[in-house]
Amino acid sequence: MSTENEGTAAPTPPAAPSVPPAPASETQDAAPAPAVGEPVTQQLPPTPAPGTEPTQQIPPAQAPPAYGQAPAQGPAPAYGQAPAPAAHGAEGWPPPPPTVPGYGAGGGHGGGAWGAPLTADGAPAPKPKGRGGLVAGVLVAALLAGGIGGSVGYWAAERSNNGGTGSTTISAANTPKDLKREAGSIAGLAAGALPSVVTIEASAGDGEGGTGTGFVYDQQGHILTNNHVVASAANGGKLFATFSDGKRYDAEVVGRAQGYDVAVLKLKTPPAGLKPLPLGDSDKVAVGDSTIAIGAPFGLSNTVTTGIVSAKNRPVASGDGSGSKNSYMSALQTDASINPGNSGGPLLDGRGAVIGINSAIQSAGNGGFGGGQAGSIGLGFAIPVNQAKNVAESLIKTGKPVYPVISVSVDLQAKSEGAKISEQGAAASELVDPNGPAGKAGLKPGDVITEFGGKPVDSGPTLISMIWTYKPGDTVKLTYLRGGKPTTVDITLGSRVGDK
Repeated sequence: MSTENEGTAAPTPPAAPSVPPAPASETQDAAPAPAVGEPVTQQLPPTPAPGTEPTQQIPPAQAPPAYGQAPAQGPAPAYGQAPAPAAHGAEGWPPPPPTVPGYGAGGGHGGGAWGAPLTADGAPAPKPKGRGGLVAGVLVAALLAGGIGGSVGYWAAERSNNGGTGSTTISAANTPKDLKREAGSIAGLAAGALPSVVTIEASAGDGEGGTGTGFVYDQQGHILTNNHVVASAANGGKLFATFSDGKRYDAEVVGRAQGYDVAVLKLKTPPAGLKPLPLGDSDKVAVGDSTIAIGAPFGLSNTVTTGIVSAKNRPVASGDGSGSKNSYMSALQTDASINPGNSGGPLLDGRGAVIGINSAIQSAGNGGFGGGQAGSIGLGFAIPVNQAKNVAESLIKTGKPVYPVISVSVDLQAKSEGAKISEQGAAASELVDPNGPAGKAGLKPGDVITEFGGKPVDSGPTLISMIWTYKPGDTVKLTYLRGGKPTTVDITLGSRVGDK
């Protein structure tokens, strides 16, 4: 499966990063046909075969409008004065009165909502206009409610002073003084996690940048996030981390792994009492488990959404559409709402422990930055936390990522049922390193790898995402086809330091 950082269609994945790739055009003018399991993005219909859906990495959210700013709506009515209703038919609302009286006003059907006040002529009161200027609409409504409340209160007081019957106040019985939420509820878990989640602002030297998310990894001030959130500020840019209490801190990049899409930041002057989020075990996650995603979608910090684990071990090759190399993961899939700005944020389980780092989504539209950023359709992907933890420890210790490799070049354009080792583009010794893990196990150019670690392999990106769930030095069973005949061997994974 191919993904993109929310906003653009993923480029064709590069050759396996573990060895020199076979030459292939990386331009985006005409993307080559995807490999099996590497779908073409944004093609609807026909419906793609299972496992071939296009996805997008979550890009940093573009800067939102100033807080409280709403689209211009013309002069506001005076305090306490309701806006004049539009004439019937103006802008399509309100509609003319129904020809048949509404239910509760003489019988019939099609009337206003139950209990809706009527105007002098018996028609339902006009409804407010649509969604345009949401913030301004809310503010006006609050002012009108205040004005009406004051007028009614004054009227009641006058009646009381003039010997009227007055008003009767009815209150609910047994109303609890304090509304307490259980620690294990979504509200309780969110309250416990939010102080450890930060909104990351990244800006490049030219002023461009965006917003993403991260979370406290340890008490020394390390913050775990996505590489694509901070990449623009990695060389001479600026980074800031803002906590849920509004306190903002300067940050710097400790290390980043482009292939894993993981990065570690450090607060330059970390505050005392940092509370790292607890890490769960992503290997023990089950499909159907509850999930909670926290982030800053479209710059809206401290946003909490919920869902479930929809699938596990979903092979994802994700890119930001800029033509740079892709990242690979064997992802957790969730239907919790994830949008631009959620990148790098934690995906929690039902106990409040981190099980993944939100990184990519599938988009139904083209998602291009020039035509607006993509949004959630309920298909989000997170880097399993077990893998992210291993990467983070390496970055903190050395500043560089370490990748497990089998030292072969995979043909990402092959149409075979598996991951085919490249046969062209370089010398045989470069396509399969004779001194590497696969070469020592007897693999040759043209062999098709069909299983890795007991799991089926359907494409080159799938193989890469599977390999990167292990550590260098691990021994794994590998099955390959040569001339249609399957052979299973044990391979001890090698290592590669740094990104190419």
